[in-house]
Amino acid sequence: MYPESIARLIAAFQKLPGIGPKTAQRLALFVLSLPREEVVTIARALVEAKDKTRYCKICGNFSNEEQCIVCRDSRRDRSVICVVENAKDILALERMREYKGVYHVLGGAISPIDGVGPEQLRIKELLQRLQDGQAREIILATNPNVEGEATALYLSRLLKPQGLRVTRLAHGLPVGGDLEYADEVTLLRALEGRRDL
Repeated sequence: MYPESIARLIAAFQKLPGIGPKTAQRLALFVLSLPREEVVTIARALVEAKDKTRYCKICGNFSNEEQCIVCRDSRRDRSVICVVENAKDILALERMREYKGVYHVLGGAISPIDGVGPEQLRIKELLQRLQDGQAREIILATNPNVEGEATALYLSRLLKPQGLRVTRLAHGLPVGGDLEYADEVTLLRALEGRRDL
């Protein structure tokens, strides 16, 4: 139905997460409606981001330099390290503008089914960071799924004997959510994580 060049563009957009055939088609047709200069600007931005983005040598966050913006910030509290699965999780936590500690990116979660064990994650790097004695608390901010829970449990057992305070992000009911629509695991977490008023 479409010329080969448009069909290839639609197929390229479909490779993006969350983009189905209809959305890919809309994006492709939108790009065709743009002036050539804007399309070139978008293409250059894509290539530049791919070529210049690397991972911070300390925490594993996205960066254009050896250290990311968080690790370079002298105002951050290095006694608190928030452990996340992926660098994109840091972006979500930073949107709060409340957390003042630093991060450590594992690069995934333990998943035996997918062949991912502790040795495939950046756990050795985390243990090396702890050797300077600055860290007092490790916040485990892995996802609240089977893999994230397994990873948090593994890290907790590894870190607690070192005398560190190991905490886990609270899980429970979302703001504005209704009890009748919550699943049993979410309700259990909300009940376990209750606090005094």
